[in-house]
Amino acid sequence: MTERIQKLKELLAQNTADAFLQHALALEYVKLGDDAAAKALFETLLATNENYVGSYYHLAKLLERNGKRDEAVAVYEKGMRVAKAANDNHAYNELQAAHEDLIY
Repeated sequence: MTERIQKLKELLAQNTADAFLQHALALEYVKLGDDAAAKALFETLLATNENYVGSYYHLAKLLERNGKRDEAVAVYEKGMRVAKAANDNHAYNELQAAHEDLIY
């Protein structure tokens, strides 16, 4: 376990609902190649805070890497809906571009 992961876990223990910390920890797991831990964190985060738009992109990319195309497509599409509802055009465009790359 890296020092960054340990620190993030300590901070999360103090505030388990902190979406930023959950997202950051999931990204650290992605860097280590621990897709199972990252996936679980992204899914937990989005189940409790579906408006955390940035996690949709990273979860979908993880699913793509693991050969779960249909699941990735669904995550991109939900992320686009959430980003559009939040008027987050930057996130919407990133999700849409990744979605199109995957389906075309």
